[in-house]
Amino acid sequence: MSANASLHQRRGAAVPRGVGNAYAVYAKSANNSEITDEEGKKYIDFAGGIAVVNTGHCHPKVIAAVKAQVEQLTHACFQVTPYEPYIRLAERINDMVPGKSPKKTIFLTTGAEAVENAVKIARAYTKRSGIIAFSGAFHGRTMMGMALTGKYAPYKIGFGPFPSDVYHVPFPDPALKDDGAAALKHLDYIFKADIGPDNVAAIIIEPVQGEGGFNIVPFSFMKALRELCTKHGIVFIVDEIQSGFARTGKMFAVEHSGIEPDLVTMAKSMAGGFPISAVCGKAEIMDAPAPGGLGGTYAGSPIGCAAANAVIDVMEEENLVERANVIGKRMLERLNDMKRKNSFGNRIGDIRGLGAMVACDLVKSDGTPDADLTKAVVTKAAENGLVLLSCGVNANVLRFLMPLTIPEKQLEAGFDILEKTIGQAIEATAKVA
Repeated sequence: MSANASLHQRRGAAVPRGVGNAYAVYAKSANNSEITDEEGKKYIDFAGGIAVVNTGHCHPKVIAAVKAQVEQLTHACFQVTPYEPYIRLAERINDMVPGKSPKKTIFLTTGAEAVENAVKIARAYTKRSGIIAFSGAFHGRTMMGMALTGKYAPYKIGFGPFPSDVYHVPFPDPALKDDGAAALKHLDYIFKADIGPDNVAAIIIEPVQGEGGFNIVPFSFMKALRELCTKHGIVFIVDEIQSGFARTGKMFAVEHSGIEPDLVTMAKSMAGGFPISAVCGKAEIMDAPAPGGLGGTYAGSPIGCAAANAVIDVMEEENLVERANVIGKRMLERLNDMKRKNSFGNRIGDIRGLGAMVACDLVKSDGTPDADLTKAVVTKAAENGLVLLSCGVNANVLRFLMPLTIPEKQLEAGFDILEKTIGQAIEATAKVA
């Protein structure tokens, strides 16, 4: 039995089935944009640990910062005996998040925890309970995270009931080139039929949906939401957990729309693979909870703070914000070339992206979503040496989240593999049909 097969057998006996795996491939090591499995096979990484390693696997400056921190302090609990790396990181995040208002930041451990705390802060500040989210959204796997998430399978199956006072608005439909007018009309209906705006604590939205399919929020719609929240005293929460830290060609995707959010949640690529998350927002709002109302034993660990400070250094030194635009442009070129020159071009639907947050739909010959083909492409990609992810409410979207430090040759090689893989998957699914 191979090393991967043996580990997968052990995994089946030891780990619950609810923890899904994209592949039965077990990573042993990784460097920059390449993963090596337990059998020594190398893979080009177009997944980035789900947008976690924008600075690449094991960036030497991040590793050096972590090693130095480990030798000094691994844990103290910030609520007991605070430490300088937390303060320094908060100061830097406060300066980075868009808007002229004074900011404050709390650090946590996971993205879902950041979302939970953003809701707590908004409710404490407004003294209201209602929260409005969007269809197709993903905000985590905690109970409040699932309540906010606008995708039923697989995230909500069998886990209800969920927290109340959560309402969903249809996300602007990219297929219809929807500018958000329909969503605003639905939001007005919710205010009249379900909950008054004076009872809504917050509206939360991803500026580019992650699990929902890499759908970009129209900038005009972001501005309209900002105006609506200001008008009604609603806290505007922008979830940057997947789109933040240079991925979209800005440090935060909300910068593209030019608005200032009230609160921003962040995690994933914040620390190059080490667990940390944050909520940053207007100081007046962030100070609403009473002392002791926020925190966590491991929240903002010294190691996570050291890693995050190093990540910011790397992003500045290596100009990864601009690098995201260069990579994104090349990805769009390759995907459009693939669609234009191949016989299977009609099976590639909409191609979209903001910076290096790029995706394409896979469709049937009649243009309807093709989840089976998408699954086949993801599976076959690993056989060909490419780690790839899918997403979307219809499970038919290929998303690309390679490290922003990926060498040009690996970027091109990855798309060569993808092109070959799509052709092979279409041929294989045709035979099954």
